[in-house]
Amino acid sequence: MNKQLVLLDHDGGVDDYLATMLLMTMDNVQPLGIVVTPADCYIEPAVSATRKILDLMGCSHIPVAESTVRGINPFPRLYRRDSTIVNCLPILNENETINTPLLAETGQDFMVRVLREATEPVTLMVTGPLTTVAVALDAAPEIEAKIKQIVWMGGALNVPGNVEKSIESGQDGSAEWNAYWDAIAVKRVWQTQLEIIMSPLDITNNVPVTSELVYKLGKQRKYPLSDLAGQCYALVIPQDYYFWDVLATAYLGHPEFYQLREWETEIITTGVSQGRTKVQPGGRKILAMDTVDKTSFYDYILQQWAQ
Repeated sequence: MNKQLVLLDHDGGVDDYLATMLLMTMDNVQPLGIVVTPADCYIEPAVSATRKILDLMGCSHIPVAESTVRGINPFPRLYRRDSTIVNCLPILNENETINTPLLAETGQDFMVRVLREATEPVTLMVTGPLTTVAVALDAAPEIEAKIKQIVWMGGALNVPGNVEKSIESGQDGSAEWNAYWDAIAVKRVWQTQLEIIMSPLDITNNVPVTSELVYKLGKQRKYPLSDLAGQCYALVIPQDYYFWDVLATAYLGHPEFYQLREWETEIITTGVSQGRTKVQPGGRKILAMDTVDKTSFYDYILQQWAQ
């Protein structure tokens, strides 16, 4: 079976590391590298934690590149500090040195190079904002022809967003964070002819991280991946936390778990709805993950992390 070529672009939140771990366990995927976008994280610990996870998994041959793009609306510092905590977890700090290479080139330049050099179309698995992708497309428009599809955790179609409605932000509560960080970048990607498969809040809201799942991971903690995943989820269990990035990434391993639905959409880039991914008849067609077999999904991630 031909493996699907995948380039991961994540932004250093707790679930981004878990999505990375899941992707690296997939037999049907050939990861070409990881770009870390400086959004839901502090970039230095996020890059460090990513490289340590690859070392732990025996994937030190996978290169990591640091994107230098900037968004419009920063993530809260409280969210971003999780990257520092994950980077300090004991299981990631048993060795003195990190073997996974950090490339000298920027993440956006690395993305351009990987796509130019690819011998067949590449899936972009994006679990953060789309800014690095947008910058890469602006720098080298010809790479669009080398992208098979973009699978993106982002947006909210028919449910409220997760950017809090407040006077301070001037946001009306309709935007999801990965879109809100840089709505102009989302619009740039929407202007392409690429197939976009979204994992919006509409589906992730139905797949929470539960205490029951964290306890099941605890029972598997003899496996290093379950131990690390359990520690990561224990960090966020007091919050309302969902399988945002992990649910989106699992699609690459088992698309048959999901039902997709086509929507016509537009991206709002200004005003109080900035960052809204709006359902709009006559708009840009995208596919969104509509439903998922939750039992199969939960069983799958427990099985993959029993390593």
